[in-house]
Amino acid sequence: MLGIELPQAMRLNQIEGRFDNIMLSAIIALASIGLVMVASSSIAIAEGLRTGPYTYLVKHAVFLVTGLAFGLALSRIELRILESWSKLALIIGGLLLIAVLVPGIGRRINGAQRWIYVGPIGFQVVEMVKLILIAWLASYMARYRDALQNTFWAVFKPMGVVGAMFVLLLLQPDFGSAVLLGAVAMGMLWLGGAKLIWLGLPMLGALPLVGYVALSESYRVRRLISFTDPWQHAFDSGFQLTQALIAIGRGEATGVGLGGSVQKLYYLPEAHTDFIFSVVAEEMGFIGVLFLIACFAVLTWRAFAIGWEALQLRRDFAAHVAFGVGLMISLQAVVSIGVNMGLLPTKGLTLPLISAGGSSVVMTCMALGVLMRISYEVDRAKRQSARLRGEEFMTPEELLTVAPKASVPVVATLETGERGARVAGERARVEPSLGDLP
Repeated sequence: MLGIELPQAMRLNQIEGRFDNIMLSAIIALASIGLVMVASSSIAIAEGLRTGPYTYLVKHAVFLVTGLAFGLALSRIELRILESWSKLALIIGGLLLIAVLVPGIGRRINGAQRWIYVGPIGFQVVEMVKLILIAWLASYMARYRDALQNTFWAVFKPMGVVGAMFVLLLLQPDFGSAVLLGAVAMGMLWLGGAKLIWLGLPMLGALPLVGYVALSESYRVRRLISFTDPWQHAFDSGFQLTQALIAIGRGEATGVGLGGSVQKLYYLPEAHTDFIFSVVAEEMGFIGVLFLIACFAVLTWRAFAIGWEALQLRRDFAAHVAFGVGLMISLQAVVSIGVNMGLLPTKGLTLPLISAGGSSVVMTCMALGVLMRISYEVDRAKRQSARLRGEEFMTPEELLTVAPKASVPVVATLETGERGARVAGERARVEPSLGDLP
C-alpha cells in the first residue's frame, strides 16, 4: 500500500500517448545498418565513376534525413486527418501513374518509364502510390467493414481500383511493384474479413494478363530460365544471381569483415541497391544476416500487434493501415532477400531502409512515421479507457513524478506488473463525457 496524492483528473483530450519504443529501436537499427552497408558497398562503384568515394553514402544520408523529417511530421498528424484526405490522395496517385507514361513528363531510365522529375529532383511515383493505396484501402475497409465480410461486390470494388493501378504499373513496366501492390491489397482485404474465394476470383482473372506480361519481354524470359539453374548461364542471364550466391557463400558464419567484400568490386551488379543483402551476408556472415532478419521480424511483429490492439479498440482505420504497412515492408524484405538467395526470380525491389535509394527510402520512412502515429494513438486510447474506468495506467517512474504536483489527496494502491503500475483510488470526476473521445 502506498499513500500518495494524485492530481485532479485531466480532461480526456489532454491525455497523451507514447510511441512504441520496441518498434522505434528496430527502425533505428535497420536505418543504421543501411547507412553502414551503403557506405561499404558503394565506395568502389563511386570511385569507378570518378564521383568521389562517398557519393552514394551522402545521397543516401540526405534521402534518409529527408524521409525521417517527413516521417516525424506524419507522426504528429492525427489519423482522422489522414483518413479524410485518403480519397483525394488516391485520385492524385492515379493521375501521377498516368502522367509518368506521358512523353515529356515521365522519364525512361534503364528501359523503364517510372520517374517524374521536378527540376533536378526525380522520384518514383509507385513508391508514393504504395502508401496512398494502403491509406485508401484502410479507409474503405473501415467504412464498409460488415459489407466486406458478407458481399462479393464490396470486395470487387477495391480489387477493381488495385487492378487499374496494376495495369498502369505494367505499362511502365514495373512488374515487381505491381505484384507487391496486389499482394499487399489482397492481404489487407483478407485480414479485413474478405473470403478467400472472393479474392481468388479476381486473381484468376488477372493470371492470363500476368502470364502474358511475364513472357512478352525476352529479358523476363531469360530471368525465369536463369532462375531455375543460374549456373548454366553464369556468364549471361544468371550472372547477377551466381555472383550473389558466391558472396553469400563467402560470408560463412561470421563474415569476411566490414569492408572486406570482394564481390562488390565490380563482380556483383547493383551491389548497393538490389543485391545489397548479398554484401551484408559476405561481410557480416550468417550471424549478421540473422540479426538483420530479426530486426525486420520485430518491426513486422510490432506493426501487426499494434494493428490488433487498434482493432480491439474499434479504431478500424488505424488497424488496417498498420496491417498494410507491416505487409508492405515485410513482403518487400522477403522478396528482396529471396531474390538474393536464388529463391525468387529477380524483381528489382530494394531492401527497405537498407538499399541505397531515393524515393523508396523517403516513402518507407513516411510509412513508418504513420505507423508510429498509430502506436501513439492506440496507447492514448488505452489510457483514456483506463481513465473512464476510474483508473490510471502509469509506470512507477511516472507515478513518482505525479505525486509532488498533486492537488487532491487520494490514497492509492500501487500494483506493479509486467508493463507498469495501475493506480486505483476513489473514482474521480471525468470531464468531458464519452462523446468527446477523438
